[in-house]
Amino acid sequence: MKGVKRVKLDSNFITFSLVGVVVLVSGMGFLLWLFPTYNIWASEQNGRAELAQAEWSKRVAVESARAKKDSAALEAQAEVEKAKGVAASNQIIGDGLRGKEEYLRYLYITNLEEGQNREVIYIPTEAGLPILEAQRLGTVGR
Repeated sequence: MKGVKRVKLDSNFITFSLVGVVVLVSGMGFLLWLFPTYNIWASEQNGRAELAQAEWSKRVAVESARAKKDSAALEAQAEVEKAKGVAASNQIIGDGLRGKEEYLRYLYITNLEEGQNREVIYIPTEAGLPILEAQRLGTVGR
């Protein structure tokens, strides 16, 4: 075989080549182990973050509900106090008007005269019962 030269491999070249192949194979093996392990770790961290977010949302919802409950209780107390005031006011007015039917009738007639709606529908009698204005529309008796 003429023209073909044999290359003599140096022992350093062989050593470096073998070390390179071992490092390359080891690196690939490490990466094959690292990626699934990293995915598991990352999933665990995401789960912890979601759990912390859910716990925080739950705390916020509980505190919001507690605030609404407290607010409703205070509003109920305010309504009770307002009702007590209205009841006391009605008692004072009722006591002041007891036995003053003539004055109340006078106020009623004055209000009919001066009010915006001057149309009289009924007139109270001395017994306090209305006399209905049946003939006003002209439909009764025809």
